[in-house]
Amino acid sequence: MSPAPAPGPGASEGTGPEVLRVTSSLRIPLSELQYRFSASGGPGGQNANKVATRVELRFDVASSPSLGPYQRTRLLEKLGPEVRVVADDERSQLRNRQLATERLRERLAAALRVEKTRRPTRPSKGAKERRLAEKRKRSQRKQARRPDVDD
Repeated sequence: MSPAPAPGPGASEGTGPEVLRVTSSLRIPLSELQYRFSASGGPGGQNANKVATRVELRFDVASSPSLGPYQRTRLLEKLGPEVRVVADDERSQLRNRQLATERLRERLAAALRVEKTRRPTRPSKGAKERRLAEKRKRSQRKQARRPDVDD
């Protein structure tokens, strides 16, 4: 009996259903992901011609029951109704499947990340004075390099 394949990066290990952990609050069952396999193009000889190693992974954001309303809205806004990831980097279908799953996890996590709003600040009085003093010093240094021209 052959051992079961190792779960991809971000997937849970255990007896329950396999889950892709995107963030601490978002876990997607692997049953919601649609994998499609095809022959990988390019060089590779007989292996590339016979083995379907290219992996296309699709995740339906619009109809996923795993997403909360905020997460769904954010992902639809950033990525659209369906997220598609392709991996054909390796010769192994299993490795490409793991790469595609990890890429999907990274894209979803990046889309859910909220950037901090920038609060504009003003330079302090001391910072302004230091900048102007440095400008005067640089100006004097350059003036000292000029030759004296007496008319």
